[in-house]
Amino acid sequence: MEKMSYFSPLLFMCLDVCVVHAISLAQLSPILISRPFLALWGSGAVRACLLISFTLKYPESLPGMSSFEGLQSLGVLCFHFPVYTTLLWMLGLSAMEELWGWHSWERVLQGYAVTVVAWLYWSRYVSSLLVSSGEYILSLYTKTPSKNEKPKQDTVASLKKLMGFMLPYRWRFVVVLFLVVLSSYGEMAIPQYSGRVTDWIINEEAPDAFTEAITIMTLMTIASAVLEFVGDLMYNFTMSHIHNSVQGVVFQAVLKQEIAFFDANPTGVLVSRITTDTNDMSEALSEKLSLVMWYTARFGFLLCFMVRQSWKMTLLTCMGLPIVWVIPKLTGHFHQTIAVKVQESLAKANQVATETFSCIKTVRSFANEDGETERYRRHLEETYALNKKEALAYAASTWANSMTTLTLKVCILYYGGNLVTRGTVSSGDLVSFVLFELQFASAVEAVMHYYPAVKKAIGGSEKIFEYLDRKPLVPQEGTLAPANIEGHIQFKNVRFSYSGKTDEKDIVLKDVCLEVKPGQVTALVGLNRSGKSTCVKLLDRLYQPQAGEILLDGNSLQSYTDQWLHDKIAVVSQDCVLFARSVRENIKYGCRDASDEEMFNAAKLASAHKFILGLPNQYDTDAGEKGGQVAGGQKQRIAIARALIRRPRILILDNATSDLDTENEYQVHQALLNQTNNCTVLLISNKMSVVEKADHIVVLSEGVVKEEGSHGELLQRDGLYAELVKKHNMSFQRKEEQGEDAQ
Repeated sequence: MEKMSYFSPLLFMCLDVCVVHAISLAQLSPILISRPFLALWGSGAVRACLLISFTLKYPESLPGMSSFEGLQSLGVLCFHFPVYTTLLWMLGLSAMEELWGWHSWERVLQGYAVTVVAWLYWSRYVSSLLVSSGEYILSLYTKTPSKNEKPKQDTVASLKKLMGFMLPYRWRFVVVLFLVVLSSYGEMAIPQYSGRVTDWIINEEAPDAFTEAITIMTLMTIASAVLEFVGDLMYNFTMSHIHNSVQGVVFQAVLKQEIAFFDANPTGVLVSRITTDTNDMSEALSEKLSLVMWYTARFGFLLCFMVRQSWKMTLLTCMGLPIVWVIPKLTGHFHQTIAVKVQESLAKANQVATETFSCIKTVRSFANEDGETERYRRHLEETYALNKKEALAYAASTWANSMTTLTLKVCILYYGGNLVTRGTVSSGDLVSFVLFELQFASAVEAVMHYYPAVKKAIGGSEKIFEYLDRKPLVPQEGTLAPANIEGHIQFKNVRFSYSGKTDEKDIVLKDVCLEVKPGQVTALVGLNRSGKSTCVKLLDRLYQPQAGEILLDGNSLQSYTDQWLHDKIAVVSQDCVLFARSVRENIKYGCRDASDEEMFNAAKLASAHKFILGLPNQYDTDAGEKGGQVAGGQKQRIAIARALIRRPRILILDNATSDLDTENEYQVHQALLNQTNNCTVLLISNKMSVVEKADHIVVLSEGVVKEEGSHGELLQRDGLYAELVKKHNMSFQRKEEQGEDAQ
């Protein structure tokens, strides 16, 4: 069977040659020799039936030929010559030699060459189009995606999604289309009247007719230009609205994703998708698609006027169109693939720049400016290599289109001159047709020129629509939003790993059970990577546990609405983030309806009011990017004020005072501890002087609860907590001794 697969193509060609030879002998019969066109088309039909029968009978020998594009290519092989000869006959050219020479070796090899081109065209463009629309399933070029793999969106699917954004503006597009039609019709005046003027000059018509023609051409040209201006203006305004809509929807879709999505996708890539990719797509569709639309309308009018002048010359012109159309189709697939790769490469370069600028202090501290520059240049070089491939495909397509257009012009002038000599058309008709054909060729060339850019824009939009189609990997939001809350938290057999894997080495929390009672201060302590901050992230519902559940007032944490939950829970972490806005806006973030009085009270509780008043513009001082304009301790106090202004029922402090000096830390904790009657406090701190004031202490080690109780109880047990306290005291004593030695 394996040997058979090697000889199958050769056997197929031998069979085809034998069929062609047999048909050529049968063509010499008295019945067919007097009916050449019947013999020509009959021979093609017999050849097609025999070859298709062989292909369907032995599909395992030639698997590719039994597919959709394979059968289409067989049709091209058998009928391209009858079609070509018939067109020559319709044009009035001699075709008898062609009729009797179709079975020559030259023609047979020509047929195979045309068939190969047809195969490439259908396999790369038409088959993907039919698969995406559900009309055909081509098993040869499709595969079943795995469970974790999403099928790649194709051009048609992306275009349908774009049309969904355009639908609300459909009446504007109807008006634009109407203006396009009128403007395109007006542009037909110059070629049409140029031909008439030529006939009038040759026939020595009255001068008034010439003046009238010039006047009509001028008026119609001005009207066409005005209509085109109005249409372009309305179209670009509409596309600007669509651009803003797409960008807003993509931004909203990204914000709805789970935190793990942001962990897996660098910030620079996300920003590039929302801004750069969306802008590129919108600019291409605003400019390039509008040009394709205008030239397509002109193409239709030009074709109608050309047929009116001479259908034979129009037929000759249209004979070159398949070649002009096939070339961009073959390069369009490559264009679209490269476009996606270029966008990905640019996104990686943007990620390097974003990461470098956001961490500029670290880069400067390690004197690694040259290293980051080299890293950025490597990504730019990768993008440049992809751009060269894209430019090569574009240049090849443009060159082929130009050669086809020039060849057509020469053929039309030669054939049109013969028709004028025979008296079939007038000299004016030939002049009009040549002018129409020049615009016709320009329209076809423009459509083919801007078509790859539109394909590129749609190709780039595939990544954008991936974000729109992606469903967040989090449970559906709950519906509970009670008016009151006690703040009773329970962890029941909670298991969690950031990777989602169940391997023991990946699990961060291992069947954790703990309780945070309402109105009390509960502290979580332990060594690094013991799972303290992970508990906070789960309680803030940034991640979901793989097993077990977290209860709030006896109900699952997932049963509450997201907005309600984050109104009741406030988190202040060690790496608190301030936005590049005023201090006022940072404190009121997410709580814009809060009054200035409430803001002042929250700042005083956080021991921040005094230093804020000392800033240049007080509460209106810009905090800078990520709070870079204020000190670390000031940043933490502003973050605490931002949490307190919400009046939360549950306050979580994850090393929230690590950058504060002893005096400010004492003031902040005294103020917070005085609020325990109003809220539940979950405290994480590496300073035992802070932890010992908690009502209840939970000790974690390697994701497991080792001990729990009050400060005194845990010291009496002389376990892990007592050991941590001893290490902390020894470290504190060592620092004091070093300070005394320094003095």
